[in-house]
Amino acid sequence: MSLRLGTFNIENLMTRFDFSGWRNRLRQDRVLQLFEVGSKQEYEQLEQARLIAETDDTRQLSALAIADADADILCLQEVDNMPALQAFEYGYLYRMVGNGYLQKFLVEGNDGRGIDVALLMREETRSGQKIEVLDVRSHAMLTYQDLGLFNDELALTNRPADKIFKRDCLELDLRIGGRPFSLYVVHFKSMGNARDNKDGRVGTMAIRTAEAKAVRHIIEKRFGADRVGQMNFAICGDMNDYQERVKVIGNRRTGYQFEPVTEEASALDVFSHDGFAQNVMTRRDVMDRWTLYHARGPQEQHLCQLDYIWLSPALAEANPSAVPDIVRNGQPFRTIFPPGQEIERFPRIGWDRPKASDHCPVVLEFDLS
Repeated sequence: MSLRLGTFNIENLMTRFDFSGWRNRLRQDRVLQLFEVGSKQEYEQLEQARLIAETDDTRQLSALAIADADADILCLQEVDNMPALQAFEYGYLYRMVGNGYLQKFLVEGNDGRGIDVALLMREETRSGQKIEVLDVRSHAMLTYQDLGLFNDELALTNRPADKIFKRDCLELDLRIGGRPFSLYVVHFKSMGNARDNKDGRVGTMAIRTAEAKAVRHIIEKRFGADRVGQMNFAICGDMNDYQERVKVIGNRRTGYQFEPVTEEASALDVFSHDGFAQNVMTRRDVMDRWTLYHARGPQEQHLCQLDYIWLSPALAEANPSAVPDIVRNGQPFRTIFPPGQEIERFPRIGWDRPKASDHCPVVLEFDLS
């Protein structure tokens, strides 16, 4: 009995307009900076028109990416609220795939911008197995002191009573074709807003490490540390960290070179160092594991995996040939692909936008025993 499980940071699936760019130019969209805007009212009208026009293209492309992933269960990140999820699923995704995701789950989390983790589920798998939801639990209220995770590194930017998860760890107990399966959906702290202008990834790693430790604690408490390796579970989401990356060297005129680099430390070592869970993306070639292209000019470019499906040891062992698919057709043309990985983009993809998302959907088909 197979299950097709996916994860996708859909990038700002919002129902609200952000007019803060009127006062803060750094938050103003670049196209509006090209024009003289005489009043706040005029700015708000232009920003509404800009975002509505851009969003229709973007969400058509997001829906195409999800349709190509064709997951039975899809974990999402950066969803504003349930009305946004319902409107997108019905108005865009349903029109693309013809059969919708009738089961939807979202719990408001801790993110200051209001972006949450969510799930879309079919009522049955593609192979006809019933998908039953037995329980849904949020862990958004857990604090560092609750789990004894507070330390000196965290103390630089946090307090003991602060929430561990910057969004949430959404836990679902499922039964698929009569077989138990537990799913944990996360969106870890971003690599931005580091203290004292430090490297963003290094400066925020302590927070993500605590989030990973908390996820592991939740799972071990649920099943027992001595039995966890025998259970059917997966951890999915945008984890905003990587254990390796592919450096992109060069520019459009001179051409590009690609250099794999292994990081000395990562928050995700919490999952991998002793085999607690397996990142099945490592079954792909080292040059072909990326889900995001990062660039700040030609001197800082790399491809990396931020989006993960971690399988429990039992599921990984039972599915040795299961390899994730990555849907990259929604990437903008500015994304640099290593040789041999070029794909045909979706219609209307632009140089930087419109695009399906800055992230790529990841989907894995595996058997539940």
